[in-house]
Amino acid sequence: MKIALFVHCFFPNHFYGTETYTLELARNFQGLGHEVTVVAGIFQGEEGNDAALSSYSYDGIDVIAFDKNHVPHSRIAETYFQEAARPHLRKIIAQIKPDVIHVTHLINHTAVLLEEAKYAGVPIVATLTDFFGFCFNNKLEAADGSLCVGPNKLRSNCISCYVKASNHPIGDWVSALPLGWPVAGLAIRIANRLGADYVGDGGASIHDLIARPDVLKQAYENYDAMIAPSRFLYKSYRANGFDERKLHLSHFGVDLDRRPKPKRAPNTPITIGYVGQIAPHKGVDLLVSAVRDFSGSAVRLNIYGPENQDPSYMKKLREMGGENIHFCGTFAPSRMADVMAEFDLLAIPSTWYENSPLVLLNALASHTPVIVSDVEGLTEFIEEGVSGWSFKRADASSLRSLLGRLLEDPDVIRASAGKTSYERTPLSMTEDLLAVYEKVGICSTRIASETNC
Repeated sequence: MKIALFVHCFFPNHFYGTETYTLELARNFQGLGHEVTVVAGIFQGEEGNDAALSSYSYDGIDVIAFDKNHVPHSRIAETYFQEAARPHLRKIIAQIKPDVIHVTHLINHTAVLLEEAKYAGVPIVATLTDFFGFCFNNKLEAADGSLCVGPNKLRSNCISCYVKASNHPIGDWVSALPLGWPVAGLAIRIANRLGADYVGDGGASIHDLIARPDVLKQAYENYDAMIAPSRFLYKSYRANGFDERKLHLSHFGVDLDRRPKPKRAPNTPITIGYVGQIAPHKGVDLLVSAVRDFSGSAVRLNIYGPENQDPSYMKKLREMGGENIHFCGTFAPSRMADVMAEFDLLAIPSTWYENSPLVLLNALASHTPVIVSDVEGLTEFIEEGVSGWSFKRADASSLRSLLGRLLEDPDVIRASAGKTSYERTPLSMTEDLLAVYEKVGICSTRIASETNC
């Protein structure tokens, strides 16, 4: 069977959770005898290629790069439905001639891809790796920092998020409103209906934001199946009106050496690890703020992540840090087990919902207990007080209090390593997906007999 995996970006320049998931799928599909091509976007503004479409190979996987510098978006609507991308996507599909298209992220391809797949008569499956299908910022985090459930009927919460994210001067006016961001979008939409242009583009941005959820919901009807890797993501798409009959739950798997946690010398500090993006929505500042208040003889924090992702945020973290805070840069994915072996605890202090992050699963698989924000996309994977502990989201004092309780008896932390595990592998995950393909009729009798589907 020929499988085309469409992802927003890919190795070697991008290497986070969705890219890693896509790579693991490609490897395992190949290992099961299928022919795989990854189609990855290059974000506009990144270093690009001479042509809109080019090819390369990564780890034995054929990759087609779709360079968006040649097809830039000029308004919000084109970030989710870009007509100019259509001929390029049609050309890619005609070149690959896939039996199935599996989308792991629509950014850079946009919902036009789903129309082109249907036009070509190719079945389409999605892995829902975040909230892109109904959330403007993909994170379900409201403009005032609270958690969101999805677009309201007036889309005023989406408008508020846009104004805040764009650093538009109107934001100063918004922050002065009696109720601030929660009423901002409503006020701006009313003003827009009355003819006031607050966004400087004739109201196009407001129109695009209002239309976005409905355009994507309709486009997602083209999917034959949508796979959610967490119960929370499944519930979120269902709650926002997506077809429950097409939704399937299948947890991610991780490929990791599951050797026991190494023994620590007596009286050594507890080592807390952080692995991931160094950006505000990941809550790294909360973690630094909490850990620096404790003695280096009790606890140390090793932070792994790209230090150039957000230079101003990185500068802030360095200024906040104490003698027990260590910035360790990045590491090759093949070293994940060795890095996890350093940690007594892994921290995921994200201020947004998260969605079954692979670093969490790698921690559990390496017998590393975790401390996480109390959001469902994280807490559903731990047993509180056994394989991990949770604290109040975006609350440094709650995190500090939790650390204080844990550090009173370090033996409890280290004993929890023996109770922490995660057995699911990428192969079992891939086999699940093939079962979903077959369930929705993608693996026909002909394909199954020819390719061992």
